[in-house]
Amino acid sequence: MRFFAQLAAFAATAVTLASANSVTFVNQDATKRTIYFTGTAPVDKVEIAGNAQMKVSMPISWIGNAYSVSEGAENVPGMLAEFTFQGWNDLTWFDVSAIVKPADINGVKEIYPATEVEATLKSKYSGCSVFPCPTVYYHPNDVQTVSTPETDLICTLGNSNVLVSRDVGEGLVSRNYVLGKL
Repeated sequence: MRFFAQLAAFAATAVTLASANSVTFVNQDATKRTIYFTGTAPVDKVEIAGNAQMKVSMPISWIGNAYSVSEGAENVPGMLAEFTFQGWNDLTWFDVSAIVKPADINGVKEIYPATEVEATLKSKYSGCSVFPCPTVYYHPNDVQTVSTPETDLICTLGNSNVLVSRDVGEGLVSRNYVLGKL
């Protein structure tokens, strides 16, 4: 009987670990978008209504990217949200990449840890709401990848009318505004 209790506890832990990572996609305008994923394990595409959000569970140790396609547009990768969960040193690594299509101004905007954002507007982030900016990965040798111990991230999409100023001198989406919608 003890064996079955231990087996049940292990199974419960495995289920919890299998969905321990997530990305909440926050659509900041009225455009419906489809998010496509490519990576080390399959993640089904998702559709997000305008001015809505969706939390997507990511597999353990998943490495890959996501991009959004606006309703009615051709399915062509644009600005990429790149992720490595449980990567080097067991950290989550992420960045917004403009290498594929730097002219994409309607897709992925910013990525940042979900819980760190509550502490400060200066939390770890990649991307911006108005491109170009210095916090995006433009070239293969750029040093723009960010790491965090967090496994829950937020990825903003589309164009918001709410802008704030940060020390880097750019108008970016207010994380307080985004959090208020969660």
